[in-house]
Amino acid sequence: MTQTYFQKGFGLKVEVRPVLAQSYHSPVVAQLKALGFEAIVGDARLKLAREFGFCYGVDRAVEYAYETRQRFPDRRTFLLGEIIHNPDVNQRLQQMGIVILPDARDPITRYADIQRGDVVILPAFGVPVADMAHLGEKGCVLVDTTCGSVLNVWKMVHRCARDGYTVIIHGKSYHEETRATASQALTHPGGHYLCVRDTREAEVVCGFLRGTVAADAVRARFVEASSPGFDPARDLERIGLANQTTMLSTESLEIQEMLRAAMRDRRGDAGLEHHFRAFDTICSATQDRQDAVHAMLDAGDLDIMIVIGGYNSSNTQALASMCAPRVPTFHIDNPACIAASEVRFRPVGGGPEARLTDWLPDGPITIGLTAGASTPDSVVGGVIERLLTVRGYDVAELMTMPTDLPAVAPPVL
Repeated sequence: MTQTYFQKGFGLKVEVRPVLAQSYHSPVVAQLKALGFEAIVGDARLKLAREFGFCYGVDRAVEYAYETRQRFPDRRTFLLGEIIHNPDVNQRLQQMGIVILPDARDPITRYADIQRGDVVILPAFGVPVADMAHLGEKGCVLVDTTCGSVLNVWKMVHRCARDGYTVIIHGKSYHEETRATASQALTHPGGHYLCVRDTREAEVVCGFLRGTVAADAVRARFVEASSPGFDPARDLERIGLANQTTMLSTESLEIQEMLRAAMRDRRGDAGLEHHFRAFDTICSATQDRQDAVHAMLDAGDLDIMIVIGGYNSSNTQALASMCAPRVPTFHIDNPACIAASEVRFRPVGGGPEARLTDWLPDGPITIGLTAGASTPDSVVGGVIERLLTVRGYDVAELMTMPTDLPAVAPPVL
């Protein structure tokens, strides 16, 4: 029988490695790393987070997409939405002839053009169970790039649902990953889920557990973020916690403790174990990038923080949310967002792209940089070059710095 499902690559790493390096590597980033993640050019000090950009899961997904085109050069190839939330990466895939299908909740409508023998790439976020079943019936070739961290969350969801616990997911109900994760709960008889986006929504659930919020209020609040037929009186008796892997980890832990306390108030210490479960499903790469930003912020010497990544990237949004209360922060998605007199950025908390003039103060400045897990080094390097250019410096000054010397102190100007 011809194989139609692939999850472990095609053994073509050597073949695709040169084009991946050309597309996503940055000598500027490599140089800044070699300088200890920090350099001073003129009156500008650049500090790069020690963990940033492409994580293992994203790197694997992108490589797998390139291998897929190498393996099936003459097949029609589709990608279910964005492979990751980065416009540069997705544009490059489209230029290779991969068709990105727009999002749609109905599998029949979304996959109407896919035929037997076509190649379909599943994104790093995963896809809902119903989509997988529909695609399987079509007889197309499935290339699954679902991140291992996401698969780990799914295992926890299955365990909860199998044992009769409703899964409460800290995540955005409309996000591809959360929708795929939630669908896993429905594969078990009586399985249910509820998605809470933040502590405010978690407080509604806590209120119900404590008897201060009515069931109808819960149903109304989560009508688009709960399983079909969700009944708070029945489905919040036993709950298990999971999270979208790219959410802010401190918030995930806070929501976990809020719900634990509320269930303890409802059932007492003796009944807590039977009615509440929590698992550590925070992605290690997400945690590493957030920890690196915490370290930069705690150092206390930043004048501006630039967070680089797609505007729809949840993990990039989380990094920007961490920085904004402590230092002026700009979430940008590409180098073109930066000009000498203006910056274009996504406001923390959402909304359309904003513009700010006179955003870079004159005189000595320390600029922090980090990037979401779906941002390639090439984009980060482009931002660094752009920053130096608008300050009136040539990137060659950075590239020619000796890398075998200890970091120097900032100049006194």
